[in-house]
Amino acid sequence: MNIIEASKDHIFIIQSLSDRIWPPTFASILTSGQIRYMMDMMYSNSALEEQIGVLGHHYLLAEESGEYLGYLSYELDYKGADVTKIHKIYVLPSLQGKGVGRFFIDAVGRIAKKYGNAELSLNVNRFNKAIDFYKRLGFEVVKCEDIDIGNGFLMEDYVMNKKV
Repeated sequence: MNIIEASKDHIFIIQSLSDRIWPPTFASILTSGQIRYMMDMMYSNSALEEQIGVLGHHYLLAEESGEYLGYLSYELDYKGADVTKIHKIYVLPSLQGKGVGRFFIDAVGRIAKKYGNAELSLNVNRFNKAIDFYKRLGFEVVKCEDIDIGNGFLMEDYVMNKKV
């Protein structure tokens, strides 16, 4: 398995993966309307270009034998602290539980450490089964937060952190 640093040239790949990952991942947690709204908000061309080109988000793609398996986005020195914020981590449903997510967390942990960040942080929906995965990797719930994302939708999240 390889990690590829994504660029704006990889936007179509990120979008293709999100189309295959998001609906089955969130079907039992969010309404189809909220899934569509959030996908447009986060994965439109303009949203991804802004994340990569303006907001300082870095995307990693996991690839094996020419197939893309998932993606992770992160931001170093989040809000001026020595924290690396994982904004997104998604793996194809058929590959969940096969080490791709751990591979991503290990990779971003090495990057964070290299840049002097002492902690990883992420948000996860409070009803997402991935919470147990993050706990197994050493993340701890540090707080709950509800984020109004517009259109009457909320993200009901745990914030989870891990020292690196």
